Amino acid sequence: MNLKFIIDKDYDKRFAKDEGMVKYIDAQYDVTLKYLEITKDLYQKSWDEIDEDFSDYVEKITGYKWFYDTYECVVSVIHSGKSNWGTAPKIIRTWKENPYSMRRITAHELILSHYFEIHRRHYKDSGLTDRQIWALSEIASFAITSLDPKVKEFWPWHTDYYTNHNYPNLVELQNDLKEVFISMKNFDDYIQKGIELVKKYPIEHFDAK
Repeated sequence: MNLKFIIDKDYDKRFAKDEGMVKYIDAQYDVTLKYLEITKDLYQKSWDEIDEDFSDYVEKITGYKWFYDTYECVVSVIHSGKSNWGTAPKIIRTWKENPYSMRRITAHELILSHYFEIHRRHYKDSGLTDRQIWALSEIASFAITSLDPKVKEFWPWHTDYYTNHNYPNLVELQNDLKEVFISMKNFDDYIQKGIELVKKYPIEHFDAK
């Protein structure tokens, strides 16, 4: 799997919540395009240092090959990070980060997309809602980017399995799944246990993002 950083204003605008945001994005592109290009190149150079090893690492951990040969990361003027829930090989990351510190969240968004693909293709009869799958994919991304010693080769400055994130409704389940990940026989074992645990929560528990 190769990750390519790109500029795509139309895709960036696709996730705007209102017309005011669309106008803001247009205005930002007018004044930052030159710097977006520079950031894109800096991000690419940093990511290329880990691309092959990271790709192999995720395949080894999950037991599933990436579903696409190439993924794209749109360098965004407004969105900090977005995946696509397994509908296309494309993610979004903000342009406002250090080219090295951006690695972990970029990896997180890629893994989130990969988890959704695994679930949709191999666990389509699980009975989970998209929000439940999203919860499990976020937690899996936290685990894969922190709990294996290999990640120290990718982002040694930030390897915590942290819970002080923007999704407090995930923390209890995230804590329950930590030891499951550490002791799993394989990733399918982890997925199946996650499906079992997420069903113990009310459906609406994961509605608020």
